[in-house]
Amino acid sequence: MTSPELAEVEREVGLGRRALYFRGRSAVLGDPSPSVVAELFGIFPRWVVDLVLPSATEVLGSTAAVSAYTEALYRWSKAPLRESALGELLPRLVAAADASGLALFAGWQRVPWPDDPVARIGHGLMLLREYRGGLHFAALRAVGLTVPEAVVADPEGGRARLLRTAWSPEAADELIARARRRPDLETRWRRAESLTDERMGELLEVLPEGDRDALVRSLADLGREE
Repeated sequence: MTSPELAEVEREVGLGRRALYFRGRSAVLGDPSPSVVAELFGIFPRWVVDLVLPSATEVLGSTAAVSAYTEALYRWSKAPLRESALGELLPRLVAAADASGLALFAGWQRVPWPDDPVARIGHGLMLLREYRGGLHFAALRAVGLTVPEAVVADPEGGRARLLRTAWSPEAADELIARARRRPDLETRWRRAESLTDERMGELLEVLPEGDRDALVRSLADLGREE
């Protein structure tokens, strides 16, 4: 979302700063309205999507927006990623994942994969992120939490994350105070995390044990310097 590669492609296609993230990511569903995109993305205040998306939709049609978004992703992939077993394992996971009820993942699951082996890893990681994100949003609704409330409950989230995603200090403080009045906030959040992990674990079971081990090793290697 904040990479120089995405900013570079934004400039090339004539979009403003951060616009490609909202337009490109949602364009697999065509031309959804700002209100729909705000609900799909969950974390951003509505005013941000209202500000960015309409003009970006006018500039870039849905097919071109998906192409631009994936181009930015593939350029980014070249820096931190390298060829590994993930290029073969991630497509198998994505193909096995049930997209029902997961709108963004369902759209992206149907986008053709790139031929470049490193770009395929970036593509697969993005798809797996969309899958887990969709599962987590569903789990949050199942336990009665909104996405912003979950950010408040998350020890790695809180006010700092809200401010990084364009919440004003006043709106963030109001949300935090409202969420903290729920005595079971953390309990509900932990249950949603557990449900999400359980569903992700079920997806991983489509791989034989040896392939699951290779997946874990390859993912761990992503965070290590050569």
